[in-house]
Amino acid sequence: MVENEKQEIDMGIVKISDEVVGIIAGIATTEIKGIVGMSASLVGDWTQKISGKKNLSKGVKVTVGENSAIIELHVIVEYGVKILEIAEQVQENVKKAVESMTGLSVTSVNLHVQNVLIPKINENIEEIE
Repeated sequence: MVENEKQEIDMGIVKISDEVVGIIAGIATTEIKGIVGMSASLVGDWTQKISGKKNLSKGVKVTVGENSAIIELHVIVEYGVKILEIAEQVQENVKKAVESMTGLSVTSVNLHVQNVLIPKINENIEEIE
């Protein structure tokens, strides 16, 4: 049994790119109710508009080490939610998703709330009528 473990280790090296971890983290973040979206940089927005492709790692910055990862998330939340509760849910979900899919140890998930989405006044008037 010990020989089988050694053979699996000696087969080669597996490297997981920052972008893959970013995509996993981005999807795990948007699964949480109260997160409206991710906030990208100006360059990221232009790249997405030019290419026409949806960037699943938008608003995510990842630093991957040997066996660990640090994740920075820039999010937009829905107006009226409890930000601290949402932040805890996001951190737990991202940590669980990244660790289970990649085997990396997530040392920190830092959440930056970049914006709050306020419902349009016209939508509220229609709901009242």
